[in-house]
Amino acid sequence: MYSLNELNKETRMGAMGTETSEREIRRIDLSDFERRKPEIAEQLWSAATDIGFFQVTHHGIALKEIDAAFAMAESFFALPDEVKGRHPLRREVNAGWESRAQVRPSTRTPDQKESYQITRPHMAGLWPEEAQLPGFRETLLAFEAQAWQVAMRILSCLAMKMELDADFFTRAHEPSVPSYQSTLRLLHYFAIDPAQREQLGLWRAGAHTDFDCLTLLFQRAGQGGLQVLPGKELEDQRWTPVEPADDIITCNIGDMLMRWSDDQLQSNFHRVKNPRPDEYQGARYSLAFFAQANRDVMITSRSGRYEPITAQDYLQRRVQANFEAAPRQR
Repeated sequence: MYSLNELNKETRMGAMGTETSEREIRRIDLSDFERRKPEIAEQLWSAATDIGFFQVTHHGIALKEIDAAFAMAESFFALPDEVKGRHPLRREVNAGWESRAQVRPSTRTPDQKESYQITRPHMAGLWPEEAQLPGFRETLLAFEAQAWQVAMRILSCLAMKMELDADFFTRAHEPSVPSYQSTLRLLHYFAIDPAQREQLGLWRAGAHTDFDCLTLLFQRAGQGGLQVLPGKELEDQRWTPVEPADDIITCNIGDMLMRWSDDQLQSNFHRVKNPRPDEYQGARYSLAFFAQANRDVMITSRSGRYEPITAQDYLQRRVQANFEAAPRQR
Protein backbone atom coordinates (compact mmCIF):
# COMPACT_ATOMS: atom_id res chain seq x y z
CA MET A 1 0.00 0.00 0.00
CA TYR A 2 1.41 3.36 -0.96
CA SER A 3 1.80 5.89 1.82
CA LEU A 4 0.19 9.24 1.05
CA ASN A 5 1.18 11.33 4.03
CA GLU A 6 0.06 14.44 2.14
CA LEU A 7 -3.58 13.50 2.81
CA ASN A 8 -2.97 13.04 6.53
CA LYS A 9 -1.64 16.59 6.73
CA GLU A 10 -4.45 17.98 4.61
CA THR A 11 -7.18 16.79 6.97
CA ARG A 12 -5.78 19.17 9.60
CA MET A 13 -5.78 22.27 7.39
CA GLY A 14 -9.35 23.53 7.65
CA ALA A 15 -8.81 26.34 10.17
CA MET A 16 -9.23 30.00 9.21
CA GLY A 17 -5.79 31.05 10.48
CA THR A 18 -4.55 34.61 9.93
CA GLU A 19 -3.28 36.60 6.96
CA THR A 20 0.20 38.08 6.73
CA SER A 21 2.12 39.96 4.05
CA GLU A 22 5.50 39.39 5.66
CA ARG A 23 6.57 36.77 3.12
CA GLU A 24 7.48 37.75 -0.43
CA ILE A 25 6.17 35.88 -3.46
CA ARG A 26 9.25 36.33 -5.65
CA ARG A 27 8.98 37.42 -9.28
CA ILE A 28 11.52 35.79 -11.58
CA ASP A 29 12.32 37.16 -15.04
CA LEU A 30 12.57 34.41 -17.71
CA SER A 31 13.71 36.74 -20.52
CA ASP A 32 16.79 35.77 -22.59
CA PHE A 33 16.28 32.31 -21.14
CA GLU A 34 19.05 30.29 -22.84
CA ARG A 35 21.79 32.79 -22.05
CA ARG A 36 20.60 33.45 -18.50
CA LYS A 37 19.57 29.87 -17.65
CA PRO A 38 22.15 29.28 -14.86
CA GLU A 39 21.10 32.55 -13.18
CA ILE A 40 17.40 31.76 -13.60
CA ALA A 41 17.92 28.24 -12.24
CA GLU A 42 19.46 29.65 -9.06
CA GLN A 43 16.54 32.02 -8.54
CA LEU A 44 13.95 29.31 -9.19
CA TRP A 45 15.66 26.84 -6.87
CA SER A 46 15.88 29.40 -4.08
CA ALA A 47 12.15 30.16 -4.30
CA ALA A 48 11.13 26.53 -4.80
CA THR A 49 13.06 25.29 -1.76
CA ASP A 50 11.72 28.08 0.43
CA ILE A 51 8.08 29.02 -0.06
CA GLY A 52 7.42 26.72 -3.04
CA PHE A 53 5.53 29.55 -4.80
CA PHE A 54 6.90 32.14 -7.23
CA GLN A 55 5.76 34.22 -10.17
CA VAL A 56 7.41 34.44 -13.59
CA THR A 57 7.54 37.41 -15.94
CA HIS A 58 8.57 37.61 -19.63
CA HIS A 59 7.52 33.99 -19.97
CA GLY A 60 6.80 34.11 -23.70
CA ILE A 61 2.98 33.83 -23.75
CA ALA A 62 1.49 37.02 -25.17
CA LEU A 63 -1.20 38.76 -23.12
CA LYS A 64 -3.61 38.62 -26.08
CA GLU A 65 -3.32 34.81 -26.07
CA ILE A 66 -3.96 34.66 -22.32
CA ASP A 67 -6.98 36.96 -22.80
CA ALA A 68 -8.28 34.74 -25.61
CA ALA A 69 -8.07 31.65 -23.39
CA PHE A 70 -9.92 33.43 -20.58
CA ALA A 71 -12.61 34.55 -23.04
CA MET A 72 -13.14 30.95 -24.12
CA ALA A 73 -13.35 29.81 -20.51
CA GLU A 74 -15.94 32.44 -19.63
CA SER A 75 -17.99 31.53 -22.72
CA PHE A 76 -17.99 27.87 -21.74
CA PHE A 77 -19.02 28.51 -18.14
CA ALA A 78 -21.81 30.81 -19.33
CA LEU A 79 -23.49 27.82 -20.99
CA PRO A 80 -26.47 26.27 -19.16
CA ASP A 81 -25.56 23.48 -16.75
CA GLU A 82 -27.53 20.97 -18.80
CA VAL A 83 -25.31 21.75 -21.80
CA LYS A 84 -22.08 21.57 -19.81
CA GLY A 85 -23.37 18.36 -18.27
CA ARG A 86 -23.07 16.67 -21.68
CA HIS A 87 -19.31 16.73 -21.08
CA PRO A 88 -19.08 15.32 -17.53
CA LEU A 89 -15.85 14.84 -15.63
CA ARG A 90 -14.29 11.42 -16.12
CA ARG A 91 -12.34 11.11 -12.91
CA GLU A 92 -10.27 8.15 -14.04
CA VAL A 93 -8.67 10.32 -16.75
CA ASN A 94 -9.25 13.74 -15.12
CA ALA A 95 -11.08 15.27 -18.09
CA GLY A 96 -14.44 17.02 -18.45
CA TRP A 97 -16.75 19.32 -16.47
CA GLU A 98 -17.75 19.24 -12.81
CA SER A 99 -19.52 21.67 -10.49
CA ARG A 100 -19.26 21.84 -6.69
CA ALA A 101 -18.08 18.23 -6.74
CA GLN A 102 -14.62 18.63 -5.26
CA VAL A 103 -14.62 18.01 -1.51
CA ARG A 104 -11.25 18.77 0.08
CA PRO A 105 -10.07 16.60 2.99
CA SER A 106 -9.25 19.89 4.76
CA THR A 107 -12.80 21.27 4.77
CA ARG A 108 -15.18 18.38 4.00
CA THR A 109 -17.36 20.88 2.15
CA PRO A 110 -17.63 21.32 -1.64
CA ASP A 111 -15.42 23.96 -3.23
CA GLN A 112 -17.60 26.84 -4.45
CA LYS A 113 -16.58 26.52 -8.09
CA GLU A 114 -16.96 24.64 -11.34
CA SER A 115 -14.15 23.47 -13.60
CA TYR A 116 -13.46 21.95 -16.99
CA GLN A 117 -10.36 19.78 -17.42
CA ILE A 118 -8.57 19.30 -20.73
CA THR A 119 -6.31 16.24 -20.78
CA ARG A 120 -5.27 15.79 -24.40
CA PRO A 121 -5.51 12.00 -24.96
CA HIS A 122 -8.89 11.67 -23.23
CA MET A 123 -11.14 14.34 -24.74
CA ALA A 124 -13.28 12.20 -27.04
CA GLY A 125 -16.89 13.31 -26.52
CA LEU A 126 -15.92 16.01 -24.04
CA TRP A 127 -15.43 18.98 -26.36
CA PRO A 128 -18.35 21.40 -26.80
CA GLU A 129 -19.64 21.57 -30.36
CA GLU A 130 -17.79 23.94 -32.69
CA ALA A 131 -21.06 25.63 -33.67
CA GLN A 132 -21.75 26.32 -30.01
CA LEU A 133 -18.30 27.71 -29.10
CA PRO A 134 -16.35 28.47 -32.29
CA GLY A 135 -12.61 28.16 -31.86
CA PHE A 136 -12.83 26.75 -28.33
CA ARG A 137 -10.89 23.55 -28.95
CA GLU A 138 -8.27 25.13 -31.21
CA THR A 139 -7.63 28.10 -28.91
CA LEU A 140 -7.29 26.08 -25.72
CA LEU A 141 -5.14 23.32 -27.19
CA ALA A 142 -2.75 25.98 -28.50
CA PHE A 143 -2.73 27.67 -25.10
CA GLU A 144 -2.11 24.35 -23.33
CA ALA A 145 0.88 23.73 -25.58
CA GLN A 146 2.33 27.15 -24.72
CA ALA A 147 1.85 26.51 -21.00
CA TRP A 148 3.61 23.16 -21.41
CA GLN A 149 6.59 24.92 -22.98
CA VAL A 150 6.90 27.35 -20.07
CA ALA A 151 6.55 24.52 -17.55
CA MET A 152 9.28 22.48 -19.23
CA ARG A 153 11.66 25.44 -19.19
CA ILE A 154 11.15 25.87 -15.47
CA LEU A 155 11.44 22.13 -14.81
CA SER A 156 14.64 21.94 -16.85
CA CYS A 157 16.18 24.47 -14.46
CA LEU A 158 15.09 22.48 -11.43
CA ALA A 159 16.39 19.27 -13.03
CA MET A 160 19.83 20.85 -13.33
CA LYS A 161 19.82 21.73 -9.65
CA MET A 162 18.75 18.16 -8.80
CA GLU A 163 21.74 16.89 -10.82
CA LEU A 164 19.48 15.34 -13.45
CA ASP A 165 19.90 15.96 -17.14
CA ALA A 166 18.07 19.05 -18.35
CA ASP A 167 15.52 17.03 -20.40
CA PHE A 168 14.61 14.60 -17.60
CA PHE A 169 11.23 16.16 -16.87
CA THR A 170 10.54 16.97 -20.52
CA ARG A 171 10.72 13.24 -21.28
CA ALA A 172 8.53 12.49 -18.25
CA HIS A 173 5.85 14.85 -19.62
CA GLU A 174 6.04 13.88 -23.31
CA PRO A 175 2.76 15.14 -24.85
CA SER A 176 2.70 12.98 -28.01
CA VAL A 177 2.00 9.66 -26.27
CA PRO A 178 -1.28 8.16 -24.94
CA SER A 179 0.07 8.13 -21.37
CA TYR A 180 0.26 11.94 -21.27
CA GLN A 181 -1.80 13.22 -18.31
CA SER A 182 -0.89 16.88 -17.87
CA THR A 183 -4.05 18.94 -17.63
CA LEU A 184 -5.27 22.43 -18.46
CA ARG A 185 -8.04 23.31 -16.01
CA LEU A 186 -10.50 26.14 -16.59
CA LEU A 187 -11.90 27.42 -13.28
CA HIS A 188 -14.95 29.52 -12.42
CA TYR A 189 -15.45 30.45 -8.78
CA PHE A 190 -19.04 31.52 -8.30
CA ALA A 191 -20.05 35.05 -7.39
CA ILE A 192 -20.94 35.25 -3.72
CA ASP A 193 -24.60 34.85 -2.86
CA PRO A 194 -25.47 37.84 -0.61
CA ALA A 195 -27.16 35.43 1.79
CA GLN A 196 -23.88 33.56 2.30
CA ARG A 197 -21.46 36.47 2.73
CA GLU A 198 -21.06 35.85 6.44
CA GLN A 199 -20.60 32.07 6.20
CA LEU A 200 -16.95 31.58 7.10
CA GLY A 201 -17.20 27.82 6.63
CA LEU A 202 -17.42 28.09 2.85
CA TRP A 203 -14.32 28.11 0.66
CA ARG A 204 -13.85 28.80 -3.02
CA ALA A 205 -11.12 26.17 -2.77
CA GLY A 206 -10.21 24.53 0.53
CA ALA A 207 -6.62 24.20 1.69
CA HIS A 208 -4.68 21.65 -0.35
CA THR A 209 -1.40 20.85 -2.01
CA ASP A 210 -1.27 20.15 -5.75
CA PHE A 211 -0.74 16.59 -6.94
CA ASP A 212 1.51 17.39 -9.89
CA CYS A 213 5.14 18.36 -10.50
CA LEU A 214 4.54 22.02 -11.31
CA THR A 215 1.44 24.22 -11.54
CA LEU A 216 1.18 27.31 -13.74
CA LEU A 217 -1.70 29.56 -12.68
CA PHE A 218 -3.06 32.40 -14.79
CA GLN A 219 -5.16 34.93 -12.85
CA ARG A 220 -7.07 38.13 -13.55
CA ALA A 221 -6.15 41.40 -11.88
CA GLY A 222 -8.72 42.36 -9.24
CA GLN A 223 -9.86 38.75 -8.73
CA GLY A 224 -7.76 37.79 -5.71
CA GLY A 225 -8.23 35.26 -2.94
CA LEU A 226 -5.33 32.86 -3.46
CA GLN A 227 -3.30 32.35 -0.28
CA VAL A 228 -0.25 30.18 0.44
CA LEU A 229 0.89 28.69 3.74
CA PRO A 230 4.66 28.08 3.86
CA GLY A 231 5.63 24.84 5.59
CA LYS A 232 7.47 26.71 8.34
CA GLU A 233 4.15 28.27 9.38
CA LEU A 234 1.90 25.20 9.47
CA GLU A 235 1.27 25.26 13.18
CA ASP A 236 0.01 28.84 13.53
CA GLN A 237 -1.43 28.95 9.96
CA ARG A 238 -0.23 32.36 8.79
CA TRP A 239 -1.47 32.63 5.20
CA THR A 240 0.26 34.86 2.63
CA PRO A 241 -1.88 36.39 -0.19
CA VAL A 242 -0.72 35.92 -3.78
CA GLU A 243 -1.50 39.05 -5.79
CA PRO A 244 -2.94 38.37 -9.27
CA ALA A 245 -1.79 40.13 -12.45
CA ASP A 246 -2.92 39.60 -16.03
CA ASP A 247 0.52 39.07 -17.60
CA ILE A 248 2.29 37.18 -14.79
CA ILE A 249 2.16 33.42 -14.17
CA THR A 250 2.01 32.20 -10.58
CA CYS A 251 3.84 28.88 -10.20
CA ASN A 252 4.00 26.34 -7.40
CA ILE A 253 5.69 23.05 -6.71
CA GLY A 254 3.47 19.97 -6.50
CA ASP A 255 3.65 16.75 -4.50
CA MET A 256 5.08 14.64 -7.34
CA LEU A 257 8.12 16.89 -7.60
CA MET A 258 8.52 17.15 -3.83
CA ARG A 259 8.75 13.34 -3.72
CA TRP A 260 11.21 13.28 -6.62
CA SER A 261 13.40 15.83 -4.83
CA ASP A 262 13.34 14.03 -1.47
CA ASP A 263 11.44 17.00 -0.01
CA GLN A 264 14.02 19.60 -1.05
CA LEU A 265 11.40 21.33 -3.20
CA GLN A 266 8.40 22.51 -1.22
CA SER A 267 4.81 21.63 -2.13
CA ASN A 268 2.99 23.90 0.27
CA PHE A 269 -0.66 24.33 1.18
CA HIS A 270 -2.71 26.96 -0.58
CA ARG A 271 -6.39 27.86 -0.80
CA VAL A 272 -8.81 30.34 -2.36
CA LYS A 273 -10.74 32.08 0.36
CA ASN A 274 -14.23 33.49 0.09
CA PRO A 275 -13.97 37.30 -0.13
CA ARG A 276 -14.84 39.44 2.87
CA PRO A 277 -18.01 41.57 2.64
CA ASP A 278 -15.84 44.61 1.79
CA GLU A 279 -14.00 42.82 -1.05
CA TYR A 280 -14.94 42.07 -4.67
CA GLN A 281 -17.88 39.66 -4.55
CA GLY A 282 -18.15 38.80 -8.23
CA ALA A 283 -17.09 35.73 -10.17
CA ARG A 284 -13.43 34.72 -10.19
CA TYR A 285 -11.84 32.99 -13.18
CA SER A 286 -8.46 31.34 -13.44
CA LEU A 287 -6.61 28.93 -15.73
CA ALA A 288 -4.32 26.30 -14.26
CA PHE A 289 -1.87 24.08 -16.14
CA PHE A 290 -0.84 21.03 -14.14
CA ALA A 291 2.40 19.43 -15.35
CA GLN A 292 1.71 15.85 -14.26
CA ALA A 293 4.22 13.16 -15.21
CA ASN A 294 2.92 10.66 -17.78
CA ARG A 295 0.95 7.72 -16.39
CA ASP A 296 3.67 5.12 -16.89
CA VAL A 297 6.46 7.23 -15.36
CA MET A 298 7.76 5.96 -12.03
CA ILE A 299 8.15 8.59 -9.31
CA THR A 300 11.13 7.54 -7.25
CA SER A 301 12.90 8.81 -4.15
CA ARG A 302 16.67 8.51 -4.40
CA SER A 303 17.03 8.43 -0.62
CA GLY A 304 14.29 5.81 -0.21
CA ARG A 305 12.15 8.22 1.81
CA TYR A 306 9.14 7.41 -0.38
CA GLU A 307 8.05 4.17 -2.01
CA PRO A 308 8.20 4.17 -5.83
CA ILE A 309 4.80 4.79 -7.40
CA THR A 310 3.63 5.33 -10.95
CA ALA A 311 2.34 8.79 -11.76
CA GLN A 312 -0.97 7.21 -12.80
CA ASP A 313 -1.50 5.49 -9.45
CA TYR A 314 -0.44 8.58 -7.55
CA LEU A 315 -2.77 10.90 -9.42
CA GLN A 316 -5.76 8.57 -9.21
CA ARG A 317 -5.42 8.19 -5.45
CA ARG A 318 -5.21 11.93 -4.93
CA VAL A 319 -8.13 12.73 -7.28
CA GLN A 320 -10.32 10.09 -5.60
CA ALA A 321 -9.64 11.58 -2.17
CA ASN A 322 -10.75 15.01 -3.40
CA PHE A 323 -14.05 13.96 -4.95
CA GLU A 324 -15.58 12.07 -2.07
CA ALA A 325 -19.37 11.89 -2.20
CA ALA A 326 -19.77 12.59 1.50
CA PRO A 327 -17.59 13.55 4.47
CA ARG A 328 -16.04 10.72 6.43
CA GLN A 329 -15.87 10.57 10.18
CA ARG A 330 -12.54 11.78 11.50
